Amino acid sequence: MHSARERESAPPTGSAVASGRVGRQHRSSHRGGRRRRSARRRGRPGRRGYLAGVLVAAGLLGSAVFFLDGGRSDASSGAPRPRSTVVTPTPTPTPTRSPKPTPTPTPTPTKIDVPSTGTGTFVTARAGGAKVGRGSHLLRYVVQVETGLDIPPAQAANEIADILAAPRGWSHNGVASFQLVSAGEPYDLKVKIATPGTADALCWEGIHQDTEGEYNCEIPNGVVVNLKRWVKGSPTFVGPIHDYRALIINHEIGHALGHPHMACAGPGQPAPVMMQQIKGLHGCIANAWPYDKSGHFVSGPHMP
Repeated sequence: MHSARERESAPPTGSAVASGRVGRQHRSSHRGGRRRRSARRRGRPGRRGYLAGVLVAAGLLGSAVFFLDGGRSDASSGAPRPRSTVVTPTPTPTPTRSPKPTPTPTPTPTKIDVPSTGTGTFVTARAGGAKVGRGSHLLRYVVQVETGLDIPPAQAANEIADILAAPRGWSHNGVASFQLVSAGEPYDLKVKIATPGTADALCWEGIHQDTEGEYNCEIPNGVVVNLKRWVKGSPTFVGPIHDYRALIINHEIGHALGHPHMACAGPGQPAPVMMQQIKGLHGCIANAWPYDKSGHFVSGPHMP
């Protein structure tokens, strides 16, 4: 590598036959070269300065592009980050709900009011039926309901007739038979449904028994059913109210047939229908019928 001074004193290149004019021009070119180099030393921009300026400008332009473009996703490759595209979601349509069908209301059972006392007068049901049972001892009966109660007399009479005609009822014994008769016809027995106060009065008058506004009784030529028991049943009896009504009728008609009170025959055994089940089961199972499903009489120790 030659220094600048050595380059200036070196013989010119070219053909050996070049004229001195050409040589002077060449030297003149060298002097111009010295002037250009001197100018660069004094700070005038040369080719290198020009290139540097171009690069600086390109860099500034790139920076501007960078900021305008929001940056780059990969700095090592210089690949521009893709512009984010705002996607407006398509709203999901709200499904139309089908109207729920209106449920059919369950009929509310008619509530039967139980006043503590009533008028003391009775209406005899206009209802009758055929004789039930094979026994020769026929008991014709009428059903009477205290006036002013929410119980239709004919409806009560038909329910009692169904109880006495049931296969496990007293008509199964082969001794007695029963027949529901209407008002105005001859009868042997009255079945009365009365308020607790009236029932107490009738039971006391008939047999001098205090039924305490809670119990039923059998009186001469009749049976008194406490309305409270007919409507509400008993806390010791689990089952439909009709079954408890069967227990009431079968117990009191049993007395009319001459059966005394009985006690529980043993734990787990069905309670005799002649047991005062409302006063406690004492290990027995509540039972509304004189006979079991096999036709055997449900008995227990006799009570005084």
